[in-house]
Amino acid sequence: FDPRHYLGTHCYGLPKTGPHRLRFLLESVKDLRETLKKKGSTLVVRKGKPEDVVCDLITQLGSVTAVVFHEEVREIL
Repeated sequence: FDPRHYLGTHCYGLPKTGPHRLRFLLESVKDLRETLKKKGSTLVVRKGKPEDVVCDLITQLGSVTAVVFHEEVREIL
């Protein structure tokens, strides 16, 4: 969870993620974790800037062979 997603936007100061969306995200992550657990896997969830958290996680795990991610699409005004 990137804390920057819960701050106000640069244009209007409105939150990027309101309470309903946050609840949906938390419930979705919980459901995904439970589904993976039933299949013998797990889900790692961290809070922080992805550019810091991913690097720390790779260092912590030590045997990472690939990293896949997506970048948020930003509308050009």
